Amino acid sequence: MMLWTLFTLFAEFSLLAVGGANSVVPEIHRTVVGELGWLTGSQFAALFAIAQAAPGPNVLFVSLIGWQMAGVSGAAISLLGICLPSSLLSFVVARWWQRVQGSRLALAIERGLAPLTVGLVLAGASAMLHAITPGTRGLLLCAATAVLAWRLRINPLWLLAVGGLLGALGWV
Repeated sequence: MMLWTLFTLFAEFSLLAVGGANSVVPEIHRTVVGELGWLTGSQFAALFAIAQAAPGPNVLFVSLIGWQMAGVSGAAISLLGICLPSSLLSFVVARWWQRVQGSRLALAIERGLAPLTVGLVLAGASAMLHAITPGTRGLLLCAATAVLAWRLRINPLWLLAVGGLLGALGWV
């Protein structure tokens, strides 16, 4: 029963993930932590951080949630749930898109999806920020990290190290 629940839950998220899995992080957090109570906010944030630090696609945090709930089978079925529906939809839409590319309809869709994607990704960042460090210090750290990454073009691992150090020192 848990495997079916994991598959259907992540299959739904798959179809909502405009812009990638990070765009549905707030909804996954709300469901897995708030609604179902499978994880605490700290556990969710830790799984998300582990997946983001690991090489590979950003969708790996879904398999870690599945792992927590049902072991290896849960990890596999969760990953299948988040990947399969959107992959099938992408295949069908890509074939259709080739036929309508350059049309007024295609331009309208592109213009409509761009701000939607940005908004969903920012909502994900906001949800993670509040799950990890609710308050002004966390917001300041997030803003400073974003500005430094954008302006200095330094390796993000340095920013992660500084953030980890600030957390270890109890600042956030």
